[in-house]
This record gives sequence, structure tokens and C-alpha cells, in this order.
Amino acid sequence: MISKAVRSKAMARTAVIGLTLGVTALAALAGYSINGNVETTRHVREAGMQSDQWGALTQNVSIEYEMLGDYLRASTDIGRQPLLSAMGSATGNIDWLTANGDETDQAEAADLADSYAAYTETLHQLVAADGKGDRTTVDALSQQASLAASTLRKSGMAQVARKRLDMDQYLLAVDERNNKTLVAAGAIVAVDMMLLILCASLMIGHQRRIERQAQESRYRAGHDGLTGLANRSLLAEHVDRTLAQAARGGDPVGLLLLDLNKFKEVNDTLGHHAGDLLLTEVAARLADAVRESDTVARLGGDEFAVLLPRVGSADDCLDLARRVLDAVQGPAELDGVQVDISGSIGAAVYPLHSANSAELLQHADIAMYTAKRTRSGTAIYDAEADIRSSEQLGVIGELHRAIAEDELVLHYQPKVATGTGELVGVEALVRWQHPARGLLPPSEFIPQAEDDEIIVALTDAILELALRQHVTWREAGVELPVAVNIAAGGLYDNAFPDRVSAALIRHDVPGAMLTLEITETSIISDPAEVQTILDRLRDLGVKLSIDDFGTGYSSMAYLQTMPLTELKIDRRFIKSVHESPSDEAIVRAILELARALNLKVVAEGVESAEALAVLETMGCPFAQGYHMSRPLPAGDVLPWAAGRVEVPVSS
Repeated sequence: MISKAVRSKAMARTAVIGLTLGVTALAALAGYSINGNVETTRHVREAGMQSDQWGALTQNVSIEYEMLGDYLRASTDIGRQPLLSAMGSATGNIDWLTANGDETDQAEAADLADSYAAYTETLHQLVAADGKGDRTTVDALSQQASLAASTLRKSGMAQVARKRLDMDQYLLAVDERNNKTLVAAGAIVAVDMMLLILCASLMIGHQRRIERQAQESRYRAGHDGLTGLANRSLLAEHVDRTLAQAARGGDPVGLLLLDLNKFKEVNDTLGHHAGDLLLTEVAARLADAVRESDTVARLGGDEFAVLLPRVGSADDCLDLARRVLDAVQGPAELDGVQVDISGSIGAAVYPLHSANSAELLQHADIAMYTAKRTRSGTAIYDAEADIRSSEQLGVIGELHRAIAEDELVLHYQPKVATGTGELVGVEALVRWQHPARGLLPPSEFIPQAEDDEIIVALTDAILELALRQHVTWREAGVELPVAVNIAAGGLYDNAFPDRVSAALIRHDVPGAMLTLEITETSIISDPAEVQTILDRLRDLGVKLSIDDFGTGYSSMAYLQTMPLTELKIDRRFIKSVHESPSDEAIVRAILELARALNLKVVAEGVESAEALAVLETMGCPFAQGYHMSRPLPAGDVLPWAAGRVEVPVSS
């Protein structure tokens, strides 16, 4: 507590202010002392001059009296002139004291002036009587002069004694004042010394704190605040230094980039505190899994890096990547909730894959996205894949702009009842109205989008357009169900059902008016997770359809457990169903399977009347394909339906 008070800014300000006041007081005291000394000197000088004048007055009176004695003892006029010269010599002293003495001097001098004037007059009378030979008068005046001279000398000596006594008292008072000044000066100096020591301590402490803060700032500048690992800046320094050493003949250098799976879901579901705990746990596992010479860094978000000096070959680097991933992956408990940590690692090796640090980071990043896209866990940089990725990156960049600037348009392929030709729904198929390349089919951008996170934004944009169009048709008096294709990425996004729900609510569309078409392969990849997502979608009333059925790896177990409502038979079996016994047998088997599982069936790719007739004979209830209609712009759908049949459109 005391130490904290001493280090406080208030204490520092108080010490500085106190020291300033102390120095000011010391300076004022010094000035006071100097002024006192000057005043003392002046007073002593003036008192000395006054005392000298009283002494001179006494001496002059004594000289006059002696001259008088010499004159009286002499029988001739020899002594007259000296006496006459001496007479009145003290007048100047009296005048000076009257003008320059203190009040006492002036009063005494004024009193003495009359006595001295009478004394001088007596001397003049004596000399005059002596000149007449009047000895009686001379003797009388002589006695009178003697008494006057004695009185004057005694008065002068008394004033000299008085001046000496005043001086002694004054000097005693000066000594007392000087002693007090000395004591005050000593106290002020002592206080100033203490304040000076305190200020020095505070300055030294402040300097140490600044140095410590500078060290902490340098550390923070190079380390992640949450995990304590090196940050991107420090990693770049280590990479540059390690590559420089390797360029002088060292072993190859490896770089691993790790990206966690489903980190956003942890943040969204359990909160940012749980996300921070997850990142801290991953950082600890990474630090335990690598060598002391390796550098582990957090690049931001859920992305980590490991710099591997002396990695050996590319195969060795990939083996290390697998071992690191094995060490990181696994269950972890976050505030009582158990989560499963998984991720993807991309690896690149200098100088095999990269010529400098920037390329090493870039190529490891490309490899990491390859591992994430292929769900392989780890991947080493592949130059050919990089070329394809660069082309894809260009498409993805433009696709971001296309979504933002509403360049996407939907065409709708009708779905009809095989027996009546009645329009029962449409499938929304996206097109890209490219400003330079014109209207692009989905084959020009959907495959690239499926390998990137943009597929999520693209799916949301298509869903939004489809529901908006459904509302437009509804306002025209037609309730027309619409189907939207969902890529695998949507089925692994826990937030996807929430976004579908929000879109349905935003457009006031019942869930039954929307069908989401998914592929068999997207189910097989992670059936447990897909099951959860599909259950949530079913709870919204949304219908779920398996697209391109028969070309994937579906099992009966998935068909039994998944909340599906529809199967769409792949076009390769439909195209020749009226000509190929094997295709016909496959279609019949699928229809029987669907009936057993209480699933509706839609035949895709119907391109001839013969194929449609066979499907109707088999009991396939719904069909779509070029024989009925190619995908149509939204504005052509209702006129097309009106021109085919007279019955009202129904769901």
C-alpha cells in the first residue's frame, strides 16, 4: 500500500511541488539574510559615524578647554590665537549630528548646541576681559568655562557610551535573528534534502517503470495477448532470420499453418470466453508438440503457425504436420462443456516450394485451404493446385462483387405431374449476369464457389431471390413451391437453419413452400452432423430432397434415419429409360424403395415423350426436364403454365 502510494502520480506531484516550494523558501531566506546583512552593515556604519561624531565633539571640547588652560597659564598673548582657532570647533559635529543622527542624537545635539554656544560665548568673554586686564572677571569666566567644558565632555562621552550600548544591543538582536535564520535554513535544507531524495527515488522508479513498460511493450508487440505465443509480426522476423541462415547452407525450413474447424460455432454457441479457452488450449497443445527450436505463433482468429528450422525433406515436413495435428486434435473441456478440437494444416518448405518468406507463408496458406477443402487434415503445397487456386481466386473475387451488386439471377425449371402435366413446383437454378461476359451458367462458377466459404453467402443469396420470387407469384394468385440446391457447406453450418428460418419469416413464406435439395455425398461425409442440421430444417416445415439419387454412396440406413421427403432420380438413368432394360430396372427399384420409405420421387432429365410415358407407366409421380421445359426466367413461368393446362396450379 505504501509502495503504491509512493509510486503514485499524486505523490510525485506533491514531492516536486514541495521541493519547488522548499527551494523557493530557501532562496527567500537567503534573500532575507542578505538584506539583513546589508541593513546591519548600514546600521553599524551609521552608528559608528554617529559615535565618531560624538567622540570628535568631546575631543574638540577637550582641546578647546586645554587651549584655554594654556592661554591662562601663559602670561603673554602667545596662547590667544590657538584658543581663538579652537573655539567653535565642535559646532560642525553638532550640526552633523543634528542632520544625520538618529532621533536621540538629534535631540541630544539640539540640547547640547545651546550649552556649547554658551560655552563658546564664555570663552570669547574671557578673552575680551583678559585683554582689558580684568582678572576678577577672567577668573570668574574661567571657572564657568571649566564647568561648561566638563559638562560638555561628560555629555559627549555619555553619548559615545550610549551609542556603544545601542550597538551591542543591536548586534545581539542581529545575532538572534541570524541564529533563527540559520535554524530555519537548516530545517528547509533538511526538508529539501528529503524531498530531493524522494524526487530522485521517484525519478529512478519512474525510469525503471518506463524501461519495464518498454520491455512489456516490445513483448506485447511481438506476442499474442491471449495465448502468449508469437504474433504475425514476430513470426515474420523469425522466418526472415531462419531463411537467411538456411540460405547460407542450412537445412530446409518448413512452415505449418493450422486453421481450426468450427471455431465460429464455439464462439456463437458457447460465447467468446469459451472461444478464448479453446484458443489457449490449442496454443498449449501446439507448444507441447514442437521442438524447442521451433516457433509457434498465433496469426489471428483461429489461425496458428509453426516455423520448423532444419525440417529435412517435404515428406518429413508433412509427417511433422500430421504429428502436430494429432497432438492438437481431440476432446477438450471448456467451462464444463466438452468439445472436439479439429483442424486443417497446410505445409510448405523453403527452398523447395518458396524463394522467400512471403512465398513460404502464402504457399503454406494455400496448402492449408487445400487440406480444409479436401478434408484430408494435412496437405503439402502443390504448385499445380496453386495455379488452379489462383484461377479460382479470381472467380471468387468477382463472385463476391456479383453478390454485393445483385448480378445473380434465377431461372426456374418446372416440375410437373407425369399424368396431368400440371405444374407442381419449380427448381431455382442460378445464373450470373456478368457485366463483361454476359449470362454465365452455373458450371462457370458453382464448382469454384463450392471449394470456398463464399458458397455460404451464395446459397443465402439464391434462397433470398427464390423466396422473394415465390412472394411475387403468390401476390399474382399462384402458390408455387420452389426448390433450392444446397451445397455441402450449408449442411455443416450450424447457423444455416437459423438463416433459413429468418428468411422464411422475413418473406412470410410457410416452410412447406420451400424444398432444399442436397446430394448424397454431402450426407456421407459426416452423417451425424448432417442429421442434426436436417432435423432442424424439418422442424421449420421445410421439405428435403436427395438430388441426383443413384450416383452417390447412399445406404439404406441414411435413407431410413434422415428426415427426407423426396428422391430425385439422376438423369443418366432417365435419359434411356425407354430404351435400356437396365436403366428401366434401376428406376423401378428406386421407385419401389421410395414407396417403401414413403418418399416422393421426381425423375430428372426427361428429354422425350417416350421417356415420360414409360415413367408414367411405372408410376413415377413427378418429372422435370427439357421435354417439358428448359429453365425459364421468372416472368415466363406463369405464362408457360397457363399455356399447358387449364387446371389451377397447386402444390
